[in-house]
Amino acid sequence: MRSPSPTCCTAGGERLNVRKAALLALALGLTACGGDNYGGGPIDPGSGKRPAVSFAKPLPRSLPATIKIPKLGVTAPVSELGLQSNGRIQEPPLTQPNLAGWWKNGPTPGEGGPSVILGHVDARGKRAVFHRLRDLRPGDRVQVTRRDGTTATFAVQKVENVSKDSFPGEKIYAEDLDYAALRLVTCGGTFDTTRGHYSDNVIAYARLVRA
Repeated sequence: MRSPSPTCCTAGGERLNVRKAALLALALGLTACGGDNYGGGPIDPGSGKRPAVSFAKPLPRSLPATIKIPKLGVTAPVSELGLQSNGRIQEPPLTQPNLAGWWKNGPTPGEGGPSVILGHVDARGKRAVFHRLRDLRPGDRVQVTRRDGTTATFAVQKVENVSKDSFPGEKIYAEDLDYAALRLVTCGGTFDTTRGHYSDNVIAYARLVRA
């Protein structure tokens, strides 16, 4: 099976401004996927009951350094992702499967609004940082260590599997929120060897809580 280098698409070759690129980056389907069919099936919604949590107020801006997801055994550095010269959004390199990437034109993790971190599901035959993202359940914790020395702790609210054709770009990148949110995004569904990418995206929604 070939291992394509996925990219983010623009509409009809159009150069996008930062906000528009953010809304379309994953909606057109190729970010942070890798290139091997990891065999993901439907996501188990679990019991549907959310453990009681105490939400926290947003934190001052500080760039992310590492992400830790205890449920999944994930501890990974976080890079910054911007726009390439061709107007496409950058993504973590396939040569570093344990590297996550934060969309730097949005809020930092812990700031008010939706902060977005992307990660590959697999990369060149190896499991990547978000390989088991679909296994998260409401209440699971995600911890982002920030460069000011603080740790932003989030509680997962829900995990969903969506078709790339109906990716909710506005909700992921630009939803107007009065609290600090985190979106973790990778690929899911089946791998199309003809088109060179996965059919779906797996998205975990989380909210800042008191540690």
